Amino acid sequence: MAVEGDRPDAFRATAGERLVPPHPSHIDLHAHTDRSDGLLPPDRLVAEATASGIRLLAITDHDTLAGFRDLADDESPTVVIPGVEINSVASGIAELWEGELHILGLGVDPDDDALEAALVEQRARRVERFFRIVTRLRELGLPIDDEVAGLAPSEGASLGRPRIARYLVAAGHAASVDDAMQRILARGRPGYEPRVGMGPRAAIETVRAAGGLPVLAHFADADRRRPLVEELRELGLAGIEVHYRHFSAATIEALSAVARELALLPTGGTDYHGDLETYAEAYAELYVPDGVAELLHSALSRTASRESPTPADR
Repeated sequence: MAVEGDRPDAFRATAGERLVPPHPSHIDLHAHTDRSDGLLPPDRLVAEATASGIRLLAITDHDTLAGFRDLADDESPTVVIPGVEINSVASGIAELWEGELHILGLGVDPDDDALEAALVEQRARRVERFFRIVTRLRELGLPIDDEVAGLAPSEGASLGRPRIARYLVAAGHAASVDDAMQRILARGRPGYEPRVGMGPRAAIETVRAAGGLPVLAHFADADRRRPLVEELRELGLAGIEVHYRHFSAATIEALSAVARELALLPTGGTDYHGDLETYAEAYAELYVPDGVAELLHSALSRTASRESPTPADR
């Protein structure tokens, strides 16, 4: 299984023959803006996705809905749904890279007060970790103080290691974001600091309570770790990210079987951040079947009506 950290996307690629998209995708249910660890402002992300052919987009920034809220009303043909990615701390579950399971919350209510309170707490823990890492880097002789001095994240933005990785590059301590993440910031590396925050159960329950669908993100080991996925489903997991653009054709086939057999919604997306390529380049590697849109809307409709899903629905 590939490395599973905050980022970068390349860490999560699985080996093997790549899937050749049979036709251009119209759906991207996993993308990030500069309100967390992406590079593009929300309106620019939507514009580039629209220009590429996307008609259903989920903005899934880490622990914040600020990117979705920042979007101005326009006449874009792309439907944008509110989403969030929660890096849940999976203590006690063996063989998880960085001890985390990432839960996407698709279609959450952006006005849900309990959700926002939970995300405020998550972001506070991110800030604490961010500056612990800054201090550690200074002690290691890899200071980024000049870069951090100009940091002024706007209200609701979410700090993360990719930003630190970019600062390391700017300070001349790393050749690229990938280099910084793998050599300095990843688990077991000298600049690593453990995450503190909600666990998988809390993440799933928080998304559910806000009217959203909890989806397990970029978990290539879902087939090998099926008992774990089944346990998460019993906690309320509604979907699994099958059509992740960095997965091989064999991984996508295996995860499709898991989703089908466990009656989980098979989602997919670019997980676009912007460090490695343009959105158009990321989009060229993406294939999410058009039928996923109908499945998603149907599942969200049931959630909105607060119907209890049957096993077949799940």
